[in-house]
Amino acid sequence: MGNFLEAFLFNPPFLSAPIETIKDKKVKHGLRIAGSVITAGLALAAKGKNPRTRQSEGTFAALSAWTPSLFVNPADHICSEYVGYFEHRKKMEEIGAGAIERLATQHSLGGLFMSVVGKGGEAAEPLHLLPSANLTVNLSRSDDFKQAHGIHQWWRPDLNLMCNVYKFK
Repeated sequence: MGNFLEAFLFNPPFLSAPIETIKDKKVKHGLRIAGSVITAGLALAAKGKNPRTRQSEGTFAALSAWTPSLFVNPADHICSEYVGYFEHRKKMEEIGAGAIERLATQHSLGGLFMSVVGKGGEAAEPLHLLPSANLTVNLSRSDDFKQAHGIHQWWRPDLNLMCNVYKFK
């Protein structure tokens, strides 16, 4: 299996629709549920057509033992989706839809599309989808995007932080 490196990732990019910018929590949650159902459905449909879909799930499961430390700011639109990504997985478990989310979280819509049209391969792997993470969110006020995305924000002595560990099961 090998050894997992201890990783500290500051403001890592998450390529996705900017759902975290939506203020209404019910709309945000509804969009995420719809996305999960669609992604899980497409993953099931693609399983029969392309063996790479199963390989992608195996890679995701193998990576689940690795728990990198992610440091993100919700005001940074490049990385803020990690907050919603992990929170959504927890909420889906709470409402009894954990199986749907466990399948959906292993795939990206873009990767599934490329796989179905035969353009899949290593590029279709959803590299930004992490199974597990120690997520630290900087809730301190940021005046602008530059401050929210900058590494210097993590040096402040008065940080307001929220930390959660998310493990893929």
